Amino acid sequence: MTKKSISDGVVHTVPADLREALLAAPKALAVWESLTPLSRNEWICWVTFVKKDETRKDHVKRVISELQEGMRRPCCWIGCIHRKDKKISPSVRAILNKK
Repeated sequence: MTKKSISDGVVHTVPADLREALLAAPKALAVWESLTPLSRNEWICWVTFVKKDETRKDHVKRVISELQEGMRRPCCWIGCIHRKDKKISPSVRAILNKK
């Protein structure tokens, strides 16, 4: 069996759990492949940023459902620290500094 190629983000590679979920959802995978590398990077960060396994599983499920609904970036999230096109707000900077 050949391994299906899935495009990564700017900085991050697609983690195994998200890869598996994308491969199981052709519509979500098609949207994923149409995203910019920066958008994919934000989704990957959104999945990997959480600490609890159950929260991460929920995030993976939401990525799939939200991609299938046409969303192109995670909503209401503090954002990936790797974004270079917008400045990180002071409140977000304070949260990131606590990590």
